[in-house]
Amino acid sequence: MNIIIAGDGKVGSMLTRQLSAEGHDVTVIDSNARVLQSSVEHYDVICVQGNCASMDVLLQAGVRDAELLIAATSQDEVNLLCCTTAHALNRKLHTIARIRNPEYTEQIYRMRDIFGLSMVINPENQAATEIERLLKYPGFLRRDTFAKGRTEIVELRVDAGSKLCNVALAELRSIVKCQVLVCAVLRDGSAAAPKGDFVLREGDRIFVTALSQNLTTLLKNLGILTRRVRSVTLCGGGKISYYLAKRLEKSGISARIIEKDFARCQELCALLPGAEIIHGDISEQDLLESEHVSQADALVTLTGLDELNMIVSLYAASRNVPQVITKLGHTGNRSVIDSLSLGSVLCPRELVCSNIVRYVRAMENQTGAAISVHTIADGQAEAMEFLADETTRNCGRPLKEIRLKPNVLLVSISHGASTEIANGDSAFQQGDTVVVVTNGREVIRQLNDIFA
Repeated sequence: MNIIIAGDGKVGSMLTRQLSAEGHDVTVIDSNARVLQSSVEHYDVICVQGNCASMDVLLQAGVRDAELLIAATSQDEVNLLCCTTAHALNRKLHTIARIRNPEYTEQIYRMRDIFGLSMVINPENQAATEIERLLKYPGFLRRDTFAKGRTEIVELRVDAGSKLCNVALAELRSIVKCQVLVCAVLRDGSAAAPKGDFVLREGDRIFVTALSQNLTTLLKNLGILTRRVRSVTLCGGGKISYYLAKRLEKSGISARIIEKDFARCQELCALLPGAEIIHGDISEQDLLESEHVSQADALVTLTGLDELNMIVSLYAASRNVPQVITKLGHTGNRSVIDSLSLGSVLCPRELVCSNIVRYVRAMENQTGAAISVHTIADGQAEAMEFLADETTRNCGRPLKEIRLKPNVLLVSISHGASTEIANGDSAFQQGDTVVVVTNGREVIRQLNDIFA
């Protein structure tokens, strides 16, 4: 597929890496020659220097022959103009724009046809949605939802005192007392697809498939005490804090936002009358102590500085704050990150890229494309949901009789409103949805791709 990526920043570079690795013909537009040079050196892509909203630059990038344009510059207005101009030059072109300003949300929705938009991505709003979901189940590091919310893949860490420490997976059911399936384990930075004799160790991060209705049972039987979050401290008053505070207010959870910029504090007071806005610098320990941060049910670090977010999260962990969530813009060195007590680690650009990659795969294969795609295990595995249709092979056959490709695991099957964690006797029928986990090395574009 011919894809144009406008903007070679954090999101643009991650998309360039992922989409070029999947064999797409990628053209990158950016006004900065230095960052383009880096993309040329690292990936098999074409680069065009210039203003991506310019008609001449878009024509130079081959917009008339492109099938998809992704506008991910740092300016919403440029992204909008880029998509509008590109769509005028190629009416068949699909366009995705990154729009971050809350003021544009309603306007973009009502005028998406005028702007020529196929899809709008808001990293901050997506991050806020993910954080709210984590706050509902404080015991999990991450949650990915499938089958219209009936199945989840949750991430847990095996700590020294955990009931899972030194336990073989075959014995897991007797401990958690509900049906679950461990689909991946991260150990020392490497992901493994474990079998029943795999023994869990301290420090492992495990990815467990379970029915949503069993999540509370899972946490209870693991001895992970959870209580309803009633108050959350948000460090940093940026867009994520705004979106999250709005969501928390609807859920009856009180939010305190600590922001060092006084003008931004005034803005937040006007935008969020139900939240408590504190003017102060979270890098100062005296402020953290005077504001009794350690007494919050949860703390979320959302500043624009990864280092500051990590330091404040470590402080909160040392003061035994029940739940800590850390936003990071860079998650490259996961071995270092995993060695620190940062709680749940969230990267907005990774959320955005996962959604865009799903859209690209759906474009490639309109029939049988994945309903949802989630990257798990630090990008070393993917969890995908598919609908079995009339073209799907092996319908009605028990899974124990079906040969799957290496490193592919079918983890759940949904028959209408009923969902089950897959076992050897399970079978899917036409109309069912299935969730599949792969090691991510081979691209699975449709359900038939999983069969050997």
